[in-house]
Amino acid sequence: MANLKEIRNRITSIGSTMQITSAMKMVSAAKLKKAQDAITQMRPYANKLTELLQSLSATLEGEVGGIYSEQKEVSKVLVVVITSNRGLCGGFNSSVVKATIKNIEENYTGKQVDLLTIGKKGNDILAKSNNVIENHNEIFDDLTFDNVAEVAEKIMNLFAEGAYDKVELVYNQFKNAATQIETIEQFLPIAPIESDTTTNVDYLFEPSKAEIVLELIPKSLKTQLYKAIRDSFAAEHGARMTAMHKATDNATELRDDLLLTYNKARQAAITSEILEIVGGAEALNN
Repeated sequence: MANLKEIRNRITSIGSTMQITSAMKMVSAAKLKKAQDAITQMRPYANKLTELLQSLSATLEGEVGGIYSEQKEVSKVLVVVITSNRGLCGGFNSSVVKATIKNIEENYTGKQVDLLTIGKKGNDILAKSNNVIENHNEIFDDLTFDNVAEVAEKIMNLFAEGAYDKVELVYNQFKNAATQIETIEQFLPIAPIESDTTTNVDYLFEPSKAEIVLELIPKSLKTQLYKAIRDSFAAEHGARMTAMHKATDNATELRDDLLLTYNKARQAAITSEILEIVGGAEALNN
């Protein structure tokens, strides 16, 4: 059994760890509220815009914007992987990395697959065995629509120039603080409308269909990428808050076990000293 000093040192160390994990949990909880409000308010707009875009995509062949809805034979794929810049968030980053690798192995064997990473943690792992053409860790330093739009424009230009036949997004979608959903979402070409689930709508275009489509499609694609990053950002804080909560609980349990061990060791030491004193007194009396 460890001596009393060693146990006291371990209890002190665990107490310090508990303070850190508890503080990180509270910080993540505060950030989660803001990030959750942002993605909750944005989703209805982004989903409606995507629905409108899909409705228009069926009539864009040969017209302005049709280049983004053209279905090609897939031989070159770009996968946009969205993770976080920081760790201590459980399996948040590893789940996206595993989903990316599994997706490539199951669907794109024998094809050219390049990666564009957003987030340091995913890039650090995937860059070791995959071709990462760009990494954009800086987005999380100032997460705004304009900054994301710049990355979206680069991706759209690569697709328009024929560098890739398909672009996919892989990220964690925010459900609640304890649940993140691994999501693989087609970014380009624009997914065709699902006729069995979406009703046909006859739109009136003013000033003209070409002008509206020219403005709508780039904006919708930028919004789609921004929503995915916002989803991942909220999911990250939820995962970190949950991970720090579990870490604090585990540290509390370990500290309680060590306190029990410490008390038992102290009682044993006291009992041993009493027995030595009594034994000494008996020896003197004899």
